[in-house]
Amino acid sequence: MALALLVFTALTALIAANEPKRSPTLADIRPVFEAKCLRCHNAKVRKADLDLSTHASLLKGGESGPVVVPGKPEESALYEAVHEGRMPADKKGRLTTEQVESIRLWIEGGAVADSGSTATPASTSTLTEHDVYPIFLRRCVVCHGRDVREAGLDLRTRASMLKGGKSGPAVVPSKPDLSLILKQVRSGAMPPRRQVVEVSIKPIEPAEVELIARWIAQGAPETNVAPDVAGAGLDPLVTEKDRDFWAFRPPKSSPTPVVGQREQVRNPIDAFLLEKLEAKGLAFATEADRPTLLRRVFLDLTGLPPTPEAIDAFLADKSPDAYEKVVDGLLASPRLGERWARHWLDVAGYADSEGKREQDLPRPFAWRYRDYVIRAFNADKPYDRFLMEQLAGDELADYQHEPEITQEIEDDLVATGFLRMAPDPTWANPTNFLQDRLDIIADEIDVLGSAVLGLTLKCARCHSHKFDPIPQRDYYRLLAVFKGAYDEHDWLRSNWHATISKGRRSDRELPNVTTAERRRWESHQALLKREIDALKARPAAPNTASEIAALEAKLLPEPTIRALWDRGEPSPTYVYRRGDPLTPGPLVGPGVPSVLTDGKSAFEVRPPWPGAPSTGRRLALARWLVRPDHPLTARVMVNRVWARHFGLGLVATSGNFGKAGALPTHPELLDWLSVQFVEHGWGLKVLHRLIVTSAAYRQASAGSAEARKLDPDGRLYSRRTLARVDAEVLQDSLFLIAGRLDATPFGPPDPVTVRGDGLVTPTGTDRGWRRSIYSRQDRKQIATLLETFDLPQMNPNCLERRDSNVAPQALHLWNDAQVRDLAEQFARRVALRVGDDPARRIDMAFRIALGRPPAEEERAASLNALDLLSAEWARQPAGTPAPAMKALTSVCHAILNSAAFLYID
Repeated sequence: MALALLVFTALTALIAANEPKRSPTLADIRPVFEAKCLRCHNAKVRKADLDLSTHASLLKGGESGPVVVPGKPEESALYEAVHEGRMPADKKGRLTTEQVESIRLWIEGGAVADSGSTATPASTSTLTEHDVYPIFLRRCVVCHGRDVREAGLDLRTRASMLKGGKSGPAVVPSKPDLSLILKQVRSGAMPPRRQVVEVSIKPIEPAEVELIARWIAQGAPETNVAPDVAGAGLDPLVTEKDRDFWAFRPPKSSPTPVVGQREQVRNPIDAFLLEKLEAKGLAFATEADRPTLLRRVFLDLTGLPPTPEAIDAFLADKSPDAYEKVVDGLLASPRLGERWARHWLDVAGYADSEGKREQDLPRPFAWRYRDYVIRAFNADKPYDRFLMEQLAGDELADYQHEPEITQEIEDDLVATGFLRMAPDPTWANPTNFLQDRLDIIADEIDVLGSAVLGLTLKCARCHSHKFDPIPQRDYYRLLAVFKGAYDEHDWLRSNWHATISKGRRSDRELPNVTTAERRRWESHQALLKREIDALKARPAAPNTASEIAALEAKLLPEPTIRALWDRGEPSPTYVYRRGDPLTPGPLVGPGVPSVLTDGKSAFEVRPPWPGAPSTGRRLALARWLVRPDHPLTARVMVNRVWARHFGLGLVATSGNFGKAGALPTHPELLDWLSVQFVEHGWGLKVLHRLIVTSAAYRQASAGSAEARKLDPDGRLYSRRTLARVDAEVLQDSLFLIAGRLDATPFGPPDPVTVRGDGLVTPTGTDRGWRRSIYSRQDRKQIATLLETFDLPQMNPNCLERRDSNVAPQALHLWNDAQVRDLAEQFARRVALRVGDDPARRIDMAFRIALGRPPAEEERAASLNALDLLSAEWARQPAGTPAPAMKALTSVCHAILNSAAFLYID
């Protein structure tokens, strides 16, 4: 009996050992997911748009595509993540070796839902139109779409495919072999291989052809899938906790703090700053002396130093509001717009050339946007209107049907150049492919995010943002907002280079300049053409291949506007998994970052006016951005203005108010200023005045030893921060001091010239040189002085300039022939004003260049230098003409190289 039992046991064990092991099912794996994964990847909270709670959602995957490939664990992102220990992100919650092995076996066994089912192979799954539409969009609609319909065929919808073109229906449902589209593609006739580069598309891939064939074989099914947009339900990808971050909540104004040192408070700004200083036992530094303060506010507001006359007038005015009167005068000056426009042009990425390729082709009419910005700042255009025009100026008026184009209408169109400033290589066929177009759109989204929202939106192009609650879905919703104007599948090229000699505009230019300007151009052209026709009608004369050529050279290209405008009928927008247009994901509609909304309200879009040909999407975006309770719009601009005045922002990272950015040093002050900004009509001049009349702004830079110990980096504003002048301020000041600044505003940019020594300089006018803002801003050929002093190359924009202090700067100022020439003209100006007296010459030189008289040691050293240099040059064997003048030139040159000239105290 015992022997029989032993034999039975052995046989049972042998049979069990030889039976095939049952692969795990989802029922076996689900406890692992529940314990380790579902808190971040469930139906309500879908990080990376991934839900692991059901079999269907597991196979669907997330924003990066499928995470499970049945039968292939080594190709499954889910297995890779847990096997490599990347997920779960919490190190304490990592899976055990046994749990990881169970997941591997489950995928290897087919990733089945239960013991009686298997995963549907990809080759037999049901397809929808959204599986194939992206293929037609990227391969076919350039010739068979909205604007071009070769053979009368439109391949944008199932209905248009069934209708077909001149040769009949393109698709016969359930009959792929009878479908003309497949016949043409399989034969290689379409897309025509010899023409693909001409229209900037790439040949269709075999896998794409197979997908189309399967869709047709399944009956070319069409679904009624609505684009993913914000709705009434809870957002599964952004939580209320996400929205509780300081920058994602609307600004709230706090009462002005009560401080102990009330005598130091000139306006509420000072109270907010003193509150934190007093907590450290500190106070403001003493007020800067009047000449220092005057030079500071002149350079900050206008970018030019005060004239001796302005200095004398200010020092003579003993009234208690003398400084405030100076501020008001500067705010009314046309020089204000030229200075502050430069700050905005940095964040907009302004350039007069295309960049991207070695040719760096010119943008002939980009300067209109520059002039628009200058005029806007001078007129104190409310910032909300300023943004509305730049984001949706084409949707503010029916410019196509207006009987007359006024300056206001032109400005609305010119303003949209803000969205056209990114480098654009798509004028050439080889650099006009789908990825090139998407890169341009990405750059514009980057500019919008950093300049207006203070968010790094570009991080969400390929995956959900790693730090901020910005899902990849939200990035593509924002792309859909721009789709009526920037459609990667219905692209307009910027090709002025090919047509400029013939005077024709490019696809991306509008002809709607003011009626007055167009009439002047037409009259000019007509007059020249009559003269040309008259010459052509004459009997041949020797000087007639030259008189005609001379007249033709005077013909001007058609005046146009570099604009962005909505054309309606945009193509659908899909999430591109990993940012790759070859791996489209879910269909999305237009929307804004959910974290900046309540997550339930729809993004309301309506046509700008009844019967408008545009979508109205960008206008809806603009209106949302300028809502008084918007969390970021006012904060970001207030912080940027503050940083330009104080050298550092209340938020140090001006382009990143997100979780990876810096926290505000004075959050209550930032919010108070933001609320005041909005309540005072979004006026920038009010904001400027408030800041520069504060006691904090008027401080001297020499703080106490205690302040430097307790506030070493000046983040508490216990003193003024010493700042080096910007490149443009330096160059413009050199021109002004030498008496060679041409104040003529606006118009086409002055070209730059490559000198014989290889340096690049701006081209002068009959009266000298215009301000730097009017020089051509090429991306790859920047004026050497400006580049040496940190003028940025726009790629795509610049939020914060470098402030370097390197040897080439001093070498350039001391050795450059142009700077030496300007120093000589400066010296002649000094001599002309005060005559031959050396002491008066030194005093005047300091007053013109530095806005103050020299200190006693400076005066003594300068007079000594004049004596020594004059005597030395007088002793030269050949003799030096005017040795005293040459000596004065050297002293003036030294002043222009001094730290006192290069820095704002």
